[in-house]
Amino acid sequence: MNGRICGRRSRKLLHSNQLRLFAAIAVRQKGQIFEMSESIAVTKAHVDSFEGFHKAVYGSHVDVVQLQRGKLRGTLTHIGIGGFSLSIGSFSHGIRAQRIASDNHLIVGMLLSAAAAVTHWSYDMNPGDVLVIPPGVEHDGRFFGGSSYAAMRFDPADIASTFEGDSRLSDPATWMEKNRFRANPRTGAESIRRLNRIIEGLLVESSSCSPRVTDFWRRSMVDAFATSVMHALPPDDPGWVPSAGRLVRDVEAYIAAGHEGPVHISEICAQFGVSRRSLYRAFDEVLGMGPVTFLRQKRLCAVHSVLQKSDPRRTTVTQVAMTQGFIELGRFAYYYHMLFGERPSETLGARPVKRSLAAARHYELPANP
Repeated sequence: MNGRICGRRSRKLLHSNQLRLFAAIAVRQKGQIFEMSESIAVTKAHVDSFEGFHKAVYGSHVDVVQLQRGKLRGTLTHIGIGGFSLSIGSFSHGIRAQRIASDNHLIVGMLLSAAAAVTHWSYDMNPGDVLVIPPGVEHDGRFFGGSSYAAMRFDPADIASTFEGDSRLSDPATWMEKNRFRANPRTGAESIRRLNRIIEGLLVESSSCSPRVTDFWRRSMVDAFATSVMHALPPDDPGWVPSAGRLVRDVEAYIAAGHEGPVHISEICAQFGVSRRSLYRAFDEVLGMGPVTFLRQKRLCAVHSVLQKSDPRRTTVTQVAMTQGFIELGRFAYYYHMLFGERPSETLGARPVKRSLAAARHYELPANP
């Protein structure tokens, strides 16, 4: 149900200890709250002064001083999924940002873009780099021009569950010292692209989703940070792994065992206690493709099966795609057409329901998706 929410109720939602969803879409002059489901909420606000970035990271106070002349404008988005929160901000002019040491939560941030130099403590930052601000540590950041960032904030007790699937990232010791993980330029650019697309999709789409789909999106957002960090770490020791054939069979059985909806690769790694590298080698040896590609093909097949038996008067391609974790609809339609030789709307037997889907034939896939 859509409707207006009074200013007091809206402010209460934005400043509560945990992002919660009202069964409504609230629209204010400078901000919007977008309904997603019972367990996910997305808020977006337009900022017209540096004071708007005192809440640059949800749940934490940041002292901000504007240092570059001009009218500062920007946007600030917060995404909440249970106890997990992700903040995304962009601003037009240079600032200095400081966090006091009393914050007992861990902040993991990524620089998304920068018009000029960016430094945190003595670290210089490039887009895609990941910054670690441990609990109880003062932070000092300097942005010499307009920039954008993303930051996760969570309790140190949740490190293992947040980064499950990789033994090094799920180890609290990895995050207890201030650090900057330098991203591989190509990997960092892809992580930024994926994160931006997920956020854009969550802002646009207001379809309800199951707990599994919500968890898949949470894992996908965390994965954007984790990918840059893992590429900055030395190669891991895979340890003992089962035979390739057995591992692939076990993964397929796990997916088939009543797991309706998308399954993220981090969930599989955690379930079977193997690294991503070991998982990739097993799938490449047995199926000639990596696990990410295999999981995507499985999701596409699930969409195809649903569309084929659905009534186009009651079902849309967007609804079905979202239930399988496809939030980039143009990219989804490209993959779908490449695999099945037809557009998803043709499978459903209806005219395209989204302009982006109709134009999917023009979408070009990156060299290495």
